[in-house]
Amino acid sequence: MAEQNLYFRQLLAGQEVAKTNPVAGQMRNFMYLIGDPEKREALVVDPAWDVDSILKVAEEDDYKVVGALVTHYHPDHCGGTMFGYTVEGLARLLEKGGVPIFVNKHEAEGLKKITGVSDSDLRKVDDGDTTRVGSVEVKFLHTPGHTPGSQCFLLGNRLVAGDTLFVQGCGRVDLPGGDPETMYHTLTGKLAKLPADTILYPGHHYGPTPTSTIGDELAQNHYLRIRSLEDWRRLMGIG
Repeated sequence: MAEQNLYFRQLLAGQEVAKTNPVAGQMRNFMYLIGDPEKREALVVDPAWDVDSILKVAEEDDYKVVGALVTHYHPDHCGGTMFGYTVEGLARLLEKGGVPIFVNKHEAEGLKKITGVSDSDLRKVDDGDTTRVGSVEVKFLHTPGHTPGSQCFLLGNRLVAGDTLFVQGCGRVDLPGGDPETMYHTLTGKLAKLPADTILYPGHHYGPTPTSTIGDELAQNHYLRIRSLEDWRRLMGIG
């Protein structure tokens, strides 16, 4: 999607990129390109599965990728080994050209272990920090729960949410680094308080539509409608 002051592409693994990869097609990851139409520069969110195709999309749109934003360190979002399967990701992106990788400071060590990138490749950010690509500002929101350093990216009224919030769902909390109570506070104390017209762009196509709004999720997503931590613990099967 291109607007007068924003370049924004949502790419679905198994469809727009990694078209012949059956594992990518099953995982249904979303990747994003965010850029400045004047400078023709873009950031890529969660480059995985088929880095060359992602870069080709940007190139065909006449954009140069100048940085990567990482929501969290799981291999299907950044590359690495998953269930014995190797996923292409950040390492391939760096082979194509050195660009800074923006990761939450709590996720940096995990990202290095999973992907093999070095400390010098990383730009460690904290909640509320911002970066720019041209005139486009990206705000980092620390949204732990799925992993300790999970983060979302806010661009005006657009929220790129990774595996924190899905359309009519939320990320798992039973994987290493997951924390059910922290996820409850992230969802109800932070994301649910964003303006209702904020457009949700999730990390996977698990819902009935590829996007939603915070207002619609407050009405339809039961993970955002939990009234108390006690109710949340019951929902998550925590004694």
